[in-house]
Amino acid sequence: MWLDRFGGQHPGNTPGPSPPSQSRTQSPLPRRTSSARGPYVTSQRPGISPRGSSLSLVSNDSSSSLLASSKRANGSALKQSTTVGDAPDPEEVLARILGPLPDPATPGNSQPGRMTEDDLEGEFDFGGLSLRELASEDADQAVVDRCKPQTVEDFNRDKAKFEELHRSICACEDILSSVESNLTSFRNDLAAVSADIESLQARSTSLNVRLENRKAVEKRLGPLVEELCVSPVVVSKISEGHIDEAWVKILAEVDKRATAYKKNSQQMPSKALADVGPLLEKLVHKALERIRDFLVAQIKALRSPNINAQIIQQQNFLRFKDLFSFLNRHQPVLAGEICQAYLNTMRWYYLNQFTRYEKALEKLKLHAIDKNDVLGHEDTSRKATVLSGSKVAGAPHDAFNLGRRIDVLKTNNQLAISSYLAEEDQSIHYLEVPFRNFNLALVDNATAEYTFLAAFFSPALSFATISRHFNYIFEPTFAVGQTLTKQLVADTYDGLGLLLCVRLNQQLAFELQRRRVPAADGYINGTAMTLWPRLQSIMDAHCESIRALTAALPARAASAASAKAASAAPHVVTQRFGQFLHGILALSPEAGGDDEPVVVSLGRLRNEVEMFLNKASQASFGADKRKRDRFLYNNYSLILTIISDVRGKLAEEQQEHFEALKAGHQEDG
Repeated sequence: MWLDRFGGQHPGNTPGPSPPSQSRTQSPLPRRTSSARGPYVTSQRPGISPRGSSLSLVSNDSSSSLLASSKRANGSALKQSTTVGDAPDPEEVLARILGPLPDPATPGNSQPGRMTEDDLEGEFDFGGLSLRELASEDADQAVVDRCKPQTVEDFNRDKAKFEELHRSICACEDILSSVESNLTSFRNDLAAVSADIESLQARSTSLNVRLENRKAVEKRLGPLVEELCVSPVVVSKISEGHIDEAWVKILAEVDKRATAYKKNSQQMPSKALADVGPLLEKLVHKALERIRDFLVAQIKALRSPNINAQIIQQQNFLRFKDLFSFLNRHQPVLAGEICQAYLNTMRWYYLNQFTRYEKALEKLKLHAIDKNDVLGHEDTSRKATVLSGSKVAGAPHDAFNLGRRIDVLKTNNQLAISSYLAEEDQSIHYLEVPFRNFNLALVDNATAEYTFLAAFFSPALSFATISRHFNYIFEPTFAVGQTLTKQLVADTYDGLGLLLCVRLNQQLAFELQRRRVPAADGYINGTAMTLWPRLQSIMDAHCESIRALTAALPARAASAASAKAASAAPHVVTQRFGQFLHGILALSPEAGGDDEPVVVSLGRLRNEVEMFLNKASQASFGADKRKRDRFLYNNYSLILTIISDVRGKLAEEQQEHFEALKAGHQEDG
């Protein structure tokens, strides 16, 4: 098929000198046995431009894209190379072999046709020679010798075919070179990717190991970190924030961290704990400093004039009772000093307040019931004085009639009279009025203070310690109350007033038990020890007066004339005794037997009265038994009538006794 290359040479032309042999690579195109579809342009088949071939240099689908993609973006060290050797220009070789190109303007020379894809698929026959041998000088001469002369038209046509073929071969070489470069780059990229995958696998394994190690460390250190870490917000609030409920909650969190630090530092000391410990201790010390200043400010407020201590206790102490617990846990010495300062302040506060109150109660006007108001005294005059003993105009009073005085036990008003009202009150009262108001106020304040101490200082302090603190606070105040009680009952002969004070004291004792304030039992018992002996003394004074009155009666019986003129009406002593007995029975609904000293004293007084009535009947009526019995019947009937509306065990016993006496003298009469 390559014989056409030499067909256009005229026989008369002498071939030129053969060019030097050049090394060329063999064509990458496969050999084909058929030349029917060779790269020749014949007159029967029009030529197709090689630019339409996929091997064309100007093809966008082949050389352009491959050359553009041949550039390495990953920095590969491979360089693009080409397989095209440094061979002579094919056109020069063809010119030496075939001769110069004919002039297209010469008649008979037609424009060569274009190559088609079918022309490239044909089989080329180079006479058994390779392209390199064919390009050599000797081969060219041998080929020329074997070739037959061709016409100029065939020469031009074959030349155009060879030029297109040359360009296609060059394009194929460039494309193959680009493909080789891309494949080499791709292989290198695959190697780099493989290395990256191996590196990632190694890193993944290392990260998994580190993750497992961190999980194991977190499992052990996580709770410890949670127990010890303190946020900056907490530090800022503790150091500079206003002390309120939120501050107390944050303080509890800091206390929890501090407790955990002490526990962990003892069990498993570590460098982390050593680093965190000083910072946490500084925060605790700052909190202690602020708590100290806050509590001291509140204690100072209690010393302000006309201040209500219970308001400060409820609003400023009990709301922040956790502050003292925190202070006691971390600084017990400072907590003890703060506690002592509070105790001293409240000791002064209650002593000052109740001293003023006792002075106000001293200005109340009281009925003076003295030794002239015993049962057997003949002087029935009544006097009224103030507690200080100053004389005022006589006000009517009955030392033996209870009347409405018992309302002081039954009233629902549990409020004590104020100091201002006591100073302005101009009415006259019995001794139980100042006694009740002072002790009622004292018990209310004692209850409030004991409840506060138990709520504020526990569980930091035991209840025994709280009771000691309570007694320390109220010791001088209780002394003021004892002094007032002694002053009220020292010179009085008001037996009913004394018994009313006893019952009031017992009510206060029951109230303290109900309120669960055992610390004030000492004061209640001391007051009872003051009242009962004085009541016994008054009962003894009544007995002595009756005994003296009995002794004053004439020893001899009255004459018949005197007996006839004597009256059988009840004696004035009987009237007094009946009223006095009624008052005692009304104030002793639960008494009976020998439960109380008043029962024994009342039995002795009743015996003295009966002896007096028997002797008075003999002295008044002499031998007239009928008048004596009538006299005794009238006296016992009066007593029974006075006490008939009283209820209680002791009252029933007395009613049965006088009913029997009355019935005995009625039968005899």
